[in-house]
Amino acid sequence: MRRPWSCWTTPTRSRTPRKAVGAALAALTLAACSPTAPPGVDRDQLDAAVSKAVGDPNSCVLIAQAGSGKTLYRYNSATACAREFPACDGPGTRKLSSLLDVTAKDRQLRALSCNTQADASRGVGWAAGPIAGTDLVYAAMMEGDRAFPGRMMADRLEGAFRKAKVSKP
Repeated sequence: MRRPWSCWTTPTRSRTPRKAVGAALAALTLAACSPTAPPGVDRDQLDAAVSKAVGDPNSCVLIAQAGSGKTLYRYNSATACAREFPACDGPGTRKLSSLLDVTAKDRQLRALSCNTQADASRGVGWAAGPIAGTDLVYAAMMEGDRAFPGRMMADRLEGAFRKAKVSKP
């Protein structure tokens, strides 16, 4: 029985491993640019606590240095965190980064909620404020058909920050 022609040929070197290595290198490069965690805080513990408190594919939490606004931590992807939703405290939309910038300057607590769809089938919750006992601030957003209201997010995140030892007891 004759073998198919492809069995008679000498195997060629596949380019797939090169592509996989290139993709992995690109992912590592992007990860190196993303914020890790506040100094002295274990990133894995913080991720787990935030995930349990407000984890959702449509949620984002940012932690920054008060005053400078330098982002030290991000929960979720840059894409999820860059989405715009109704501001809930006036006309227009906002991104989470703009809420973080304002909060880094004035350290005021904010907890807002509103609909993102005219039929009220989806909503957005915004929460921001200082992290107790630190010179850090946070801003968080959750959008969807089961999004937490801003006040609830703020309460849940306060506990998550304590659990992850971001805030002092």
